[in-house]
Amino acid sequence: MSDLSKAAPQSPSPTAKYRPETRLVHSGVLRSQFGETSEGLFLTQGFVYETAEACEARFKGEDPGFIYSRFSNPTTAMFERRMIELEGAEAGRSTATGMAAVTTAILAPLRAGDHVVAAKAMFGSCRFVIEDLLPRYGITSTLVDGLDLEQWRKAMRPNTRTCFLESPTNPTLDVLDISAIAEISHDGGARLIVDNVFATPLWQSPLELGADVVVYSATKHIDGQGRCLGGMILSSNAFIDEHIHNFLRQTGPSLSPFNAWVLLKGLETLAVRVKQQTESAAKIADVLAAHPKISRLIYPGRSDHPQAATVKKQMHAGSTLIGFEVKGDKAGAFRFLNGLKLTRISNNLGDAKSLVTHPATTTHQRLPIPARAELGISEGFIRFSTGLEHADDLIEDLTAALDRA
Repeated sequence: MSDLSKAAPQSPSPTAKYRPETRLVHSGVLRSQFGETSEGLFLTQGFVYETAEACEARFKGEDPGFIYSRFSNPTTAMFERRMIELEGAEAGRSTATGMAAVTTAILAPLRAGDHVVAAKAMFGSCRFVIEDLLPRYGITSTLVDGLDLEQWRKAMRPNTRTCFLESPTNPTLDVLDISAIAEISHDGGARLIVDNVFATPLWQSPLELGADVVVYSATKHIDGQGRCLGGMILSSNAFIDEHIHNFLRQTGPSLSPFNAWVLLKGLETLAVRVKQQTESAAKIADVLAAHPKISRLIYPGRSDHPQAATVKKQMHAGSTLIGFEVKGDKAGAFRFLNGLKLTRISNNLGDAKSLVTHPATTTHQRLPIPARAELGISEGFIRFSTGLEHADDLIEDLTAALDRA
């Protein structure tokens, strides 16, 4: 092994036995000779060697250690190790952004002539990768209704190598049956990649449900305070070693050591933040569901969620996200958005501050109107990301804006 990021997943960890909240604080720490309490921030591009022979051994993989921060770095290695233990994965690699994680996980293992099956309901940039980017390299795809298992079965081909889905989906919070789709994928000789951002590693464990790869935008809940970008790919040793490690090394979508350090600090409070945000989201959803200006509300923690049985089967709790439709189409939605005083309009999510988005004109604006309608993204649909403010203050802000709308 030529660097510690690649070697770390195979090393026994003294913290792996602990519960998630403890692993979020202690996993992966590499202390220097100074014995620092907080993880060290190694802002270096390269590393030096005592002798030419030591340098040769490092590059040949005979001496474990770091070579260049585009490949690996002590701070990014700590972040990767902590995410690996939190997710219960064998291995993982970090990336510069969430979309770098998605693109790498999908593209790196594929070749011209391969085929991908993906759920239609996904983030707009993910659809760009599937529909626009992959065909440039001779890779075809089929989009299916992710909730319809028969569509998954019918879409599989002899050359299908990858299946991809989000659950809950962005922005309509559909919850797909991961274990059933994993079985279909494996029966067809394909791997299943799951984007687990909306559930977070706390509320859903796709690898335990049969998925082969999990991806995150660490920009969201993992940072959780709107500070930096980052992404993560988690899977088996074989998948990371054979497909991801060298792809990242040669193409360079590397996570900055500074961002890795910020994300490490974010992980320390992830459980506290997500639990509080989920609790507030559930309270807010109950209030909004009864408001006369709301025509439709979707929240995975409610019994009236369309896939409530699946939620109960595979998620440990609801979500920090709420989806709802304001009466009056785009004009009504915009009046509501412009009437908010506390909640801010932004296309981000998972932040300590509550954020609200109009997907039809932002994250999913590139989709034609019929495609948006098929996904349930109406002109009045709103995605609300619950922050850490007091739930009653948020309820007062949202209901006042709805009354004005």
